[in-house]
Order: sequence, then structure tokens, then C-alpha cells
Amino acid sequence: MSTTRGPISQFIEKNYLHFNAAALMDAAKGYETHLEEGGKMMVTLAGAMSTAELGISLAEMIRQDKIAIISCTGANLEEDIMNLVAHSHYKRVPNYRDLSPQEEWDLLENHYNRVTDTCIPEEEAFRRLQKHIHKIWKDADDSGERYFPHEYMYKILLSGELEQYYEIDPKNSWMLAAAEKNLPIVVPGWEDSTMGNIFASYVIKGELKASTMKSGIEYMAWLADWYTKNSSGKGIGFFQIGGGIAGDFPICVVPMLYQDMEMHDVPFWSYFCQISDSTTSYGSYSGAVPNEKITWGKLDIHTPKFIVESDATIVAPLIFAWLLKQ
Repeated sequence: MSTTRGPISQFIEKNYLHFNAAALMDAAKGYETHLEEGGKMMVTLAGAMSTAELGISLAEMIRQDKIAIISCTGANLEEDIMNLVAHSHYKRVPNYRDLSPQEEWDLLENHYNRVTDTCIPEEEAFRRLQKHIHKIWKDADDSGERYFPHEYMYKILLSGELEQYYEIDPKNSWMLAAAEKNLPIVVPGWEDSTMGNIFASYVIKGELKASTMKSGIEYMAWLADWYTKNSSGKGIGFFQIGGGIAGDFPICVVPMLYQDMEMHDVPFWSYFCQISDSTTSYGSYSGAVPNEKITWGKLDIHTPKFIVESDATIVAPLIFAWLLKQ
């Protein structure tokens, strides 16, 4: 056992020897080896990882250059910032499995939107962010400028405007850590988020132009360029938390370059790990085993492949702790 590591790493190395625990350990060591050999890593965030406060460990991963690029849903992009500015107003519902439809309705009436055991406060989270981000959108719209969704978020964070609202230690916000490093992010399907819906409402009302927000197609074109420039040597690994569009969109850049752009020297993803509790069946992307991705031209036969079938809120912080030698 390595003595240079902290107690969390020592514990999992001693105890996590079989089944999903062993898969977690193997994936963590594979990630570490990939970085040690000069590789870069993409991390993809699906589900409600930001509301689950993954930022506590993810922000430090970003600061220590263990992550080169992130792909996330629009919800994860905004909800980390919402947690940063409205944490004390969140409401935890430990008995969420027992709620009646009437109790769910009562939460709505009180402006609480539930994500499993956690309710996001509409006024303090959504509307507080909306008030400030609208000005950023409007300024760009008025001057004919266009940016990606995450770039607008970076602008608001780096402006310092939100500091007056901070309710957690800012070192636990992964978006703040990403903004400070100008970390590349792709946000496929950003329209499917609260801020995306709010932006659409301004477009419908004629207050903003849809083109002021760069699109998913432009994200893919940008990612194709980034991948081509960064995949030499050991290459780029793919660490997928959950499934869905946050994972499927960016992983497809490789077959697109190879099959559609006919760039036959493009390297495959050089490491793959998925943390998911989806059932492995029924045609879902989240439930596809890694080997299926070989048939789509995403992974090579020899790509190290790991799948940890468990709750990402348990698994990801432990893998990150290993990489951070905690």
C-alpha cells in the first residue's frame, strides 16, 4: 500500500477489492496511469451532480489539472452556481420516497423544485441568477456579439457580481474553479435547462436574438478542432458520470472526424470509464456496455475500459480522492 496517500486512498486500496468496489479502484488507477503517461482527460457530467455538490471534490480536480475539458448538461452548468449563491435556502427532504402528490404540490406552491432529496429554491437560485445573467446576454445582444452558454457563465462569475451572494466556500464551486482556469466546456442540449428556458422566453418576447447564444452544432465544430489539436501522444481519456447527452455528444466527435470528415488518422479515445446505475439493457445510451462503443468507432479494442455500476455521488468523490492522494 502506498504510504504517500491520505486516509481515504489508503482505506479504499485496502478494502475495495471485489465487485464494483474493485472496478472503482481499477478505474482510479487507470485514470492515474493515463495522466502519468501524458494523457488528458475529459469528464462528462449528467444527472444532478452539481446539486449533489460534486464541486467539493471536482473543483480541486480542476485546480490540480487532473481534468482538461468538461462536457455537462445545462442543468449541471447552472446548478453549481445556484448552489454557490443560494445554498442556505435549499431544502433537504430525506423522506422524499414517501411524499404524496399533495406534498409535492405544496413544495411547488412554496417555490421549491425537487431533485431527489434536495429542493432548489426558485426565487433565491433561479431568479437571482436570471437577474444578473440577463444583463450579460443583453449586452452581447446589443453589441452583436455571440458566445457559448458556458462563456456567459464565466463572464458573470469572473465579474465578481455574484460574490455578494456567496453562501458556500467558493473553493467548493467547480464552475468558479473552471472559470478561473478558462477550462474548455461543451454543453450539448443547453436549451434543456432552466437558464435555457429563460433565454428562450426572452427570444419569444423579442428581447433577445436566438443567435446571440452559440449552438450545439457550433459546440461540436469547436470540439472537433480541440480534439484534433489535443489527441496526439497518449491521447484523451473519457471519464463519464451518468449517461445521456453529456456523454454521447462529445464521445461522437471521434467517429464524426473519422467517418464524416474522413480523417483516418484520428486517434480513438484512449481511456474510458463510466459510472452509472443504469440497467445494462433496452437500448439506452446510459445502459450500453463500453464494448458496444467499439462498433460505433468511439473506442479501440485496446482502450482501457471500466464500468462502475453504482451511485456516482458515492463513486466519483472516492475516485477523485485517489487522484488527489487524499
